[in-house]
Amino acid sequence: MTINIKKCTPEDSRKLQEISYETFIETFKHQNSPENMNAYLERAFNLKQLEKELSNISSQFFFVYFNNEVAGYLKVNTNDAQSEEMGDESLEIERIYIKNIFQKHGLGKYLLNKAMEIAMERNKKKIWLGVWEKNENAISFYKKMGFVQTGAHSFYMGDEEQIDFIMTKTLI
Repeated sequence: MTINIKKCTPEDSRKLQEISYETFIETFKHQNSPENMNAYLERAFNLKQLEKELSNISSQFFFVYFNNEVAGYLKVNTNDAQSEEMGDESLEIERIYIKNIFQKHGLGKYLLNKAMEIAMERNKKKIWLGVWEKNENAISFYKKMGFVQTGAHSFYMGDEEQIDFIMTKTLI
């Protein structure tokens, strides 16, 4: 069993799009309408949008490989790339997804540790993320990793307003 991580470049946009679609659909298709899923996927993961995000110096994407196969990815944001106004002392985990077939191998923890490593290298005091209130597995995982709920915000899946819990972990 080998686990590797690779920082994404603009040349990875198609591979990023593929894993983004696959993992998002696996995670949320059973609890959302096809229309809202498609609307969100088209808005969030079209190539132009992903290329824009990949070129933002305040955002970073990473692929995680399990036995040389792309198993998931991570997106972190600092400064004005954060999706909420959290200040310069924070790092956001905007996306952390593992393909279903690779879950339960420690890859989520591996990516979370990578995000914390980046935060500490940049002298951030806290790391935060938004997680859908109905994603009980993810909420449980983040709690186990030391995150606590510190707020909530609206998230739109197509035309449906949903609630994301904001969970934060203090680093220093």
